[in-house]
Amino acid sequence: CSGEALSTDIVQDFLASSAARLHNLYGPTEASVDVTFHACHAQDVGSAIPIGRPIANTQIYILDGRRRPVPMGVAGEIHIGGVGLARGYLNRPELTAERFVDDPFGPPGGRLYRTGDLGRHNAAGEIEYLGRNDFQVKIRGFRIELGEIEAKLAACQGVAASVVIAREDQPGDKRLVAYLRAEAGSTLVVADLRAELSKQLPDYMVPGAFVTLEDFPLTINGKLDRKALPAPEADAFATQAYEAPVGSVETTIAEIWEELLGVERVGRHDNFFELGGHSLLALRLLARMRQADLHADVRTLFAAAALNQFAERVAVVPRLNVAASKQPVYEEGFI
Repeated sequence: CSGEALSTDIVQDFLASSAARLHNLYGPTEASVDVTFHACHAQDVGSAIPIGRPIANTQIYILDGRRRPVPMGVAGEIHIGGVGLARGYLNRPELTAERFVDDPFGPPGGRLYRTGDLGRHNAAGEIEYLGRNDFQVKIRGFRIELGEIEAKLAACQGVAASVVIAREDQPGDKRLVAYLRAEAGSTLVVADLRAELSKQLPDYMVPGAFVTLEDFPLTINGKLDRKALPAPEADAFATQAYEAPVGSVETTIAEIWEELLGVERVGRHDNFFELGGHSLLALRLLARMRQADLHADVRTLFAAAALNQFAERVAVVPRLNVAASKQPVYEEGFI
């Protein structure tokens, strides 16, 4: 099996219905097509399917931006060496020079092909494919490899396949959205997925929304159509059982959350960050609250992100008192 990333649900269906062996292969045309192989087995189900180890007379290196090997488990660009490499691109010397580079690990004159694909070595020493490096995005100053998030999601219980993209449905508010296909008989719970990813990834790499689809949209060529993935709806966020806000402070804050986060309804037990909030939106939240005579700092929000807990820690300070005490009044977006 080659050409596209092999999902765990395909492996599961195949092993359950056939006595034949299934091998996952990887490789670009520039390296005579397939250069790695992995024999699939029942233990693969429920985790990312490796692309395995290099075939004979082929070398695979996972390197950083300075072409240095990365440690085991760390993502890097897959480089291929060996006798299978193409000579280059016909009548395109600039592209040949860009993609076929000197091999610093082999004999003089050797070359490596820069695949543009991301990968890493797992604990067994096999290679896991993490997607294209041109799927790297930048959100709130952080560079994020979408393939790394997809690999973590694929390893979550009940997830058959995953796709992560950066959406900007509201101008200036770019956020990560995960799209998932569930394994047969499994029901995916947003709060559980978010909690599992939070154990393995920094906060800025945890998607703000999780959308479960029966099938991913495809182009006429059968490839994933990322542009056709739908915008997340209210159930894509980690909401709690709804309980209406209590009191004027909770009600006011809930209304601000609804506007900033673009959600229809906020309950008193909902979590600001689980609803898609992040540090920049937190600053806008505090600025809006000051306009309503409600005062708190960012540390309070991070320590108590549920609406009812946060509201308990908010100070109600009329603007007249703020001016009288000569406290600075901040404009939105500045601290």
